[in-house]
Amino acid sequence: MLRRAALLAAALVVPVVITLVVLINVVRGGHDGGGPVADVDGTTAAPRGDLPPVEVDTPEVTPAAELACPVLMGQLPLELAGEDSRMVRSDSPYAYAWGDPAVVLVCGVAPPAGFVADAATLVVSGVQWFVDTSDPETVVWTTVDRTVPVEVRVPASADSALPTALSPIIATALPYTEPVPGG
Repeated sequence: MLRRAALLAAALVVPVVITLVVLINVVRGGHDGGGPVADVDGTTAAPRGDLPPVEVDTPEVTPAAELACPVLMGQLPLELAGEDSRMVRSDSPYAYAWGDPAVVLVCGVAPPAGFVADAATLVVSGVQWFVDTSDPETVVWTTVDRTVPVEVRVPASADSALPTALSPIIATALPYTEPVPGG
């Protein structure tokens, strides 16, 4: 019995130690610090912050958003549809913006209030959007077929290039779920 317990403990400890060694090497860059790992040519992306930060009201982060949104946020590009990203000030890490005037994305919002059984939606690159045009200054695009809704606020003076460009990113980052109208 004691021998079986020792073998079980060894079987559990060895994978943990190997995982820790791999993680330490990844964090340290996997080399001794004596020189570059690889030569990288090309230009660097323009730094975020060329435009003033955008103040963004965000909802409280839900457990579902905490699980899903980091995947999406990690895939968002610094430049999208010809617009550079810009800094965001919000209570949530799940807000992002591009351009001037700003187009703002927030992951993990509440389902759109106007999404009812007979509401019209648009499907772009496999993502179903409810588009609210009730505000004359802002068009609000909200996904209705993802595990957490994503909202994209577009100035009424802008076109739909950014929500269109975001659709394939959202489609791969957030799992599909059957849309359920609220009314």
